[in-house]
Amino acid sequence: MTERSASLSPKSATAAGTLIAIEGLGDQALVKAAKAELDDVPRAMRGGCSVWDASGIFGDLVIAADDAGHASARTLLLLYAADLAFRLRWEIRPALNKHRVVAAAPYVGTAMAFGRAAGIDVEWLKNLFLFAPRPNRIKTVPAARGARDRSGFVEFVCERLAAHPDGPKRRELRDHIWAELKR
Repeated sequence: MTERSASLSPKSATAAGTLIAIEGLGDQALVKAAKAELDDVPRAMRGGCSVWDASGIFGDLVIAADDAGHASARTLLLLYAADLAFRLRWEIRPALNKHRVVAAAPYVGTAMAFGRAAGIDVEWLKNLFLFAPRPNRIKTVPAARGARDRSGFVEFVCERLAAHPDGPKRRELRDHIWAELKR
């Protein structure tokens, strides 16, 4: 695991609370790392863990199955941004405004890594996530070796793009995303 502090500017200040971004692969590994981060925080200061698909957008996409067609990488990123906006409004900002510590698993870094791996323009990606406050801390968590967790954002998008007739191989895309995330 790697950890780094994000520089905070007045624009990116997260009220008086603390936002910890947990980035990486595999939903179980990310949630476990987020909970571990919160374990070190006094109970009264914990704002909880915000996980992807809190809005249900991706769950709806699964239910729609083939009727929804094959989403492009850009469409999946737009859906992720919409879900993150939901998480910010209903989970993350309310906790920060109460001076709490909240862990977001994953946050912007994982989506950015996916976008870069999928060949999306970096400036487009930066503009897409301008609405998201910078985290106070970032922890990058690889999936455990041999893990069979296929429930995370990275696993979801890899499966979706691999379903395209000329889409990338799931494993290759996942490895490319991990390489981008470590950058």
